[in-house]
Amino acid sequence: MNVIVIGGGIIGLSSAYYLQKSGHNVIVIDKTDISDNCSYGNAGYVCPSHFIPLATPGIVKQGLKWMMDSTSPFYVQPRFSLSLMDWGLKFIKSATPQRVAAAAIPLRDIALLSKAKYEDWTKENAFNFSYEQKGLLEIFQTEKSLEHAKHTVEKAHQLGLTDTQLLNADELFAKEPQTKINGIGAIYFNCDAHLYPQKLMHQLLNHLKQNGVIIQTNEEVIGFEKENNIIKKVFTKSSAYNADAVVMATGSWSRALASKLNIHIPLVGGRGYSITLEDSPYKINHPAVLVEGRVALTPMDGNKIRFGGTMEITSTKTPPKMNRVIGLLNSVKRFFPEFDVPVPSLDKVWYGYRPCSADGLPYIGKTKRWKNLVMATGHSMLGLSLGAGTGKLVDEILNEQTLSVNIKPFDPDRFD
Repeated sequence: MNVIVIGGGIIGLSSAYYLQKSGHNVIVIDKTDISDNCSYGNAGYVCPSHFIPLATPGIVKQGLKWMMDSTSPFYVQPRFSLSLMDWGLKFIKSATPQRVAAAAIPLRDIALLSKAKYEDWTKENAFNFSYEQKGLLEIFQTEKSLEHAKHTVEKAHQLGLTDTQLLNADELFAKEPQTKINGIGAIYFNCDAHLYPQKLMHQLLNHLKQNGVIIQTNEEVIGFEKENNIIKKVFTKSSAYNADAVVMATGSWSRALASKLNIHIPLVGGRGYSITLEDSPYKINHPAVLVEGRVALTPMDGNKIRFGGTMEITSTKTPPKMNRVIGLLNSVKRFFPEFDVPVPSLDKVWYGYRPCSADGLPYIGKTKRWKNLVMATGHSMLGLSLGAGTGKLVDEILNEQTLSVNIKPFDPDRFD
């Protein structure tokens, strides 16, 4: 079967990996050169701990408070956009305690699946992407966050993540003795792992090419040939590709492309920023999330540390804003006072767009309209974490096999 995978991020490439292994002829098409998308600049987390979706009751109220702060970690750029308004209304409707609770099990299941698949990859000679399971710290500074942490640990235990611990200040400092931390405690998720995204992506691309997957870069998909409920061809500006099946893994550009197939998925691009210190003078033992600052820190590849964060709901045409980077580094300084990280020049800052669904769950599966299309997008900040697992599910869907996890909560048609 000829399968066209649209999108060369971790979701698309993971799908291509499993589809090729199960015997399909695979072509990956991407409008870029696949060298600098969100799969490269992220925090590198493989995190079953992230079972709470983006759409939570508190984020709406907090987001309104942050609207006027150019350095805040969450920001929605005011602009007239029908798709943004549609997404925003559905986001608010989804941000309820009941829906947050319902999201926990599916997010846990796909994260554990994905982690297991990454661990399988580490056993192959083609891969050495600095995968480590050291756990993750969620460090907090306030009594309010401590109370929330207690509930999170309780929920983690209910979900079977029983090695999750609530640490007091002394226990936190014992895990990071080489640097001062302004925090009153942390959650320690021993279940989490991390990796170096650049190595993963480069090695995955090389592996696919060596195993016969065709990678077509700098080609933008502009349309489709359809017959009844079947997509027959995929068109770019320069070529036409015959398709027995199509996988749409186009990240923040998925809503616009899906509309060409009369599919409506509420989705916006949430821009994030990261800075990576090579040969970092600062050392941390564990990846860490700074709760009140909403910043992620990751030790990577032996000699690096990456600082990442912010969620900026804005147009993909809006220029990057260095105030976001300043806010990110200010948050790091509040938690790690000995970290003197200067504000870099723009060329040293990575930024990219994460595809945010309206309820914080990805869109994975077939749609009612097309028999041979599989959607695989909307993973928000969990694209890398859920990448290998999503790729495995895409392969199982197209091969009509028993699925590794229940994908009903990820139904692309759930907002219709």
